[in-house]
Amino acid sequence: MSAMTWHASPQRAALPTGDPTTGEVRVPVALYDLDRLQAEVPLVLSRSEAELLRDSLDMLLAGMLVPVPSVGLR
Repeated sequence: MSAMTWHASPQRAALPTGDPTTGEVRVPVALYDLDRLQAEVPLVLSRSEAELLRDSLDMLLAGMLVPVPSVGLR
């Protein structure tokens, strides 16, 4: 098992939820090693982290290039 083979995908038919008081956002994700399901867990983000992720995804979807850091990959 290598970190290079792991990835996360949104859980099917599961929607993100938010806490309007704290701003916390929970995104249900499924963790895979290649194509084998390993776990289903929530990705918990603060409001500012969720906004940063949304803005980064918006830029990627708009076709702008965003460098991908290779920190921790070997």
